[in-house]
Formats: sequence, C-alpha cells, structure tokens
Amino acid sequence: MTQVSITAQVNASPDQVWRLIGGFDALPDWHPLITRSEAQEGGRVRRLTLADGAVVIERLLSFSENDRTYVYTIIGGPIPVAHYRATLRVVARAGQPGSTVEWSSEFEPAGAPEADVVALIRGVFQAGLDQLGKVFPG
Repeated sequence: MTQVSITAQVNASPDQVWRLIGGFDALPDWHPLITRSEAQEGGRVRRLTLADGAVVIERLLSFSENDRTYVYTIIGGPIPVAHYRATLRVVARAGQPGSTVEWSSEFEPAGAPEADVVALIRGVFQAGLDQLGKVFPG
C-alpha cells in the first residue's frame, strides 16, 4: 500500500479547528478545491464536486467527536486509486497553544503511475491544510 501523510500546525484550539473541519459534509466550508458537498445515506456518504467539475464520492467509515477524527474511503470518481482509506484528525499541541491537523491516507494506485497519484493526493491534502493557515492566521 502507498501512503501519504501531511500535518500542519494551526493557530487555533483543537475545538475551534474541529468545529470548522469536523463535519463529514463540511469540506466546501474550508477546502478551496471542493465547491459542493451533498450528504447522502443519512450523512454517511458525501458527493463532492471539485472546482474542475469532477465528482468524487466518499463513504464515512468511522467518526469520533471526542477524538476529533474521522476515517473515510473513496467509492467513486476520477481519482486513480483502489482500496483508499484516509483519516483526518485534529489534536492539541503538546505544551503549546494551537492544534496539529493530521491528514493521512493509504491506497493502491490504479491506472496511473504511483508518483503521479501520490502527487495528486498530496496536493489535495496540502491545499486544504494551507487554507486552514489562512482561516486561522497566526
């Protein structure tokens, strides 16, 4: 399995950051590449419309308000992956104010070279985490 993991330091409390990013259907509220999210199946599935018009469908696998984390998988769309599993988590910084946001995934590239798929996933994660730095400047 191929893995991509990115972390970012955010100048806001874990609760503040989680209030913005913790809803499974909240990506358009903070991620610049996502223009729309439609919740389906009681909120367990999200249909994301990307800035280029492409649609990605993801299923929520687990969610913990207490741990400020959720895990999801891609079940449809143009991203060339199989067996994709990702985790988004917000944690307190040890002994410091602010938060650490962790976004990680594992997958098998499908139909594209591994380096290209890694760059694509890393770019999506980085765009979102960069935006959080703008929302919570410090």
